[in-house]
Amino acid sequence: MARKQSTQPKPDVIQKLKPQAGIKPRAGPARSVCWLEERSRMVAEAAYFRAERRGFAPGGELDDWIRAEAEIDRLIQSGGSRSSHSAAGI
Repeated sequence: MARKQSTQPKPDVIQKLKPQAGIKPRAGPARSVCWLEERSRMVAEAAYFRAERRGFAPGGELDDWIRAEAEIDRLIQSGGSRSSHSAAGI
């Protein structure tokens, strides 16, 4: 089944993937695993939206993933502030 292309512009990935308020990595193996799972989910979604923006053309999957990881890591480092990313043009 063919996927329908949306004609509406997509919001910035950062805005869609802003971590929930109050979620911070905490000590302990169980909490670390949960935090890594949340990060992985966010990276996967960001990579998907990047692929969607380029029309799912083959050959860019690894680049999508690497850029999504960097994007999410910057978001996490900044505490999830949208304004710092908007100013940076991310």
